[in-house]
Parts: sequence; C-alpha cells; structure tokens
Amino acid sequence: MDFVGAGLVISAAILWGLSGGLGGFLMDKGLDPLVISFFRGAVGFLCILIWFVFKPTRWDKKMLLWSIVAGLGVAGNFMLYFISISEASVAVAATLMYTAPIFVLFVSFVFRLEKPSLYKWLAIGFVIVGVVLLTEIYNINFDSITILGLVTGLGAGSSYALFLFGFKYASRYGEPQGILMMAFLTFTLLMLFFIDRNEAVSVFYSTDLLWMILLGVIGAGLSFFLYVAGLKRISPTSASVIAMVEPVTASLFGVIVLSEMLTLIQFLGMGIILATVTLLSLKQS
Repeated sequence: MDFVGAGLVISAAILWGLSGGLGGFLMDKGLDPLVISFFRGAVGFLCILIWFVFKPTRWDKKMLLWSIVAGLGVAGNFMLYFISISEASVAVAATLMYTAPIFVLFVSFVFRLEKPSLYKWLAIGFVIVGVVLLTEIYNINFDSITILGLVTGLGAGSSYALFLFGFKYASRYGEPQGILMMAFLTFTLLMLFFIDRNEAVSVFYSTDLLWMILLGVIGAGLSFFLYVAGLKRISPTSASVIAMVEPVTASLFGVIVLSEMLTLIQFLGMGIILATVTLLSLKQS
C-alpha cells in the first residue's frame, strides 16, 4: 500500500464524515432520512455519469453483475444506516456500522483474498475501541433501542463490505467509472421503491434542494471517485480500516459547525482511531 492510495481513501472518508453531519442537519429540518439518502445517491449517480460520458469504458457481463452487487451494497448501507439512527441513535448506528472491517476481513480470509495476521486483527480491534469511545455508546439508554435498530446497524456494516467486494470483483472486468455508474443506477432505481415519492418531488421546490445537491456531490460523487481510486492501490481490509476517520470527521463537524462539545474520553477515542490508521498506513507502505 502506498501513501497515495491511503490519502485518497482518507480524503473520501473525510467527505463522508462531512456528509453525515450535513445529513443530520437536514434531518433536524424534518426531512425523511430515506429521502435524504435517495438524493445523496441520485446526485452521486449524475456526478459519476458525467465522468463516464467524458471517459467511456468497455462493457462486460461480469462487470455488470458485480456492479449491481456493489449498488446493492451502497443502497443497503445508506438506507439501513438511517433506519438504525431512527430506531436507536447516531452513536449506536455509527458503532455498529463501523464493524464493517470485521465483515471485510472475514470474507477476505474465507475467499483467500488476504492472509490473516495478528496485526490486522489488532488494528481492527483498536479502531472499534476508538469508535466506541468517540461515539460514547456506553452512555446510551438501551431502553430506547429496538432490535430493528441493532440489526439494521449491523446490516449497514455488512452492506459496506458488500460494496467493497462487488467493486473489487467488477474492477477485474471494467473501469471504475462504468462500475460506479451501474452501481449508483442500481441504487437510485431500488430506492424509488422505498422512499416517499411525493416528499422527494417536493424537495425540488424547496430551499433544501441546494443542500441535497451538495450532499450528493461530497457524499457520493466526489467521495466515491476518490475512494475507488484509492481502493485500486490498497486491500479491502486496509481501506475499510483507514476509512474509519469518517466518525472523527463527523465529530469535528459537530464541534466546529454545530458548537457541540467533546469530552476527554471522546478525544481519546479520536486519537486511537487516527493513530491506528496512521500506523496501518505506514506499516503497509
């Protein structure tokens, strides 16, 4: 793994963290989480479509198949994450979603894409500890958390892993712009069955449209472009661990923009995440 690949993934994760904060802002304004998720992916699809138009790629049946798998992963991640927030809390949903490296590592070992090592397991363990401290999940009132919230949170993590492997296999038969275009097209069409279409149409006539466009550009279009560029240089497990800077970015967004306060424990969790990601990048460079 080189510094360029790690830097691209970190840049994508920072944008995802910013989009998470923006999504929370839009939910506070009363917008349906699934509608927010739909616009994030649909605008992202338009961004990737522009990339594809200027740089077309060859088509292959296997590429199409694995691109659809990647699209299902994106849809599951976006949708289940917001459902988990509504059924539990942001802290619980974030902590459960960031179990994704475990799913990625397990599948990588099963299909012999990577060799297991104590260092990788320790890196994942430290990152999860950091996420727990950063999100303060231990202070959550578990009486307000439903089984659906827990299941969908884990589902968001496994969906993220599904996207990673769908993209990795699709990239053997095609270029990123074609893969992402089909993946986000799959996402957009699938989400039409789950959203309140009347509310989605009303967004076009509201002042929130510009926020939705910004969310889609940074949360799907530009961020996924950077992420897949980095993913071509590093392994899925390394990418999933390095992307853990996303909750750090979301927390800093809350501090700087929303005037939220972080405790000493939360800063400790942030430090553990950043230190682990840095060491992993240096070790595998």
